[in-house]
Amino acid sequence: MLFEDEIALVTGAGNGIGRAIAIALAREGARVALADVDREKGEAARAAAGDKAIFLPADLGDITAAERLAQETAARLGPPAILVHSASPPRRESDHVFSVADDTFEQMLTVNLRSGFRLARAAGRMMREGGVRGRILFVTSLHAESPRNLPHYSASKAGMTMLMKEFARDLAPDGIRVNAIAPGAIPGGGFAADPAMAQLVPMGRFGTPEDVADMALALLCDRFSRYVTGTTVVVDGGLALHNWIPPRAR
Repeated sequence: MLFEDEIALVTGAGNGIGRAIAIALAREGARVALADVDREKGEAARAAAGDKAIFLPADLGDITAAERLAQETAARLGPPAILVHSASPPRRESDHVFSVADDTFEQMLTVNLRSGFRLARAAGRMMREGGVRGRILFVTSLHAESPRNLPHYSASKAGMTMLMKEFARDLAPDGIRVNAIAPGAIPGGGFAADPAMAQLVPMGRFGTPEDVADMALALLCDRFSRYVTGTTVVVDGGLALHNWIPPRAR
């Protein structure tokens, strides 16, 4: 077991990548708090994660929810040694720069960036004060580096990348590692893909949440990445090797 009895908090754990990471951590022995805004999906994911897992309902669109979530995890399981921030609001491909609503933009920044900051700060303090060699992982995107038709999504993920680097620098002296994982085209969760798009992926297929989860485990495990912090690992089947988003028709 890679994470025997370690305590982990995973946001966005009701579906997609967050769900896959939470289940993978539980499979490797972690005691996992699965957080999601969707109670039904969250409880189903918790059941799949096993008896050591708990579900914590959390709406990270409420800026005050992040600290409460970290505190509730500590109260129910103990202070987290692992934090994975995967939560992100649903997105629509039609939300380009001239059509995205202000409240949609703000919600994306709040869930991804503002709540990500508060979660990492709360968990980082617990790790530091407890002398725990903790690990924090932000789930970002290829579009943290490459623009697309979703300015609120791309901007929030780019912000998360810099946030990861700031936390990594500050927490490294405490033995706490902070990294990011950038998925490519992974259908499910917030991304619906045209099947024909798979031919644009050099490896010839879309990724799966499990593809991302396996790399997440490697980044979170000191056995494989004890000297890795402040970096982003791309899991995309080679998709970022070319510019795969065509210009939007005007």
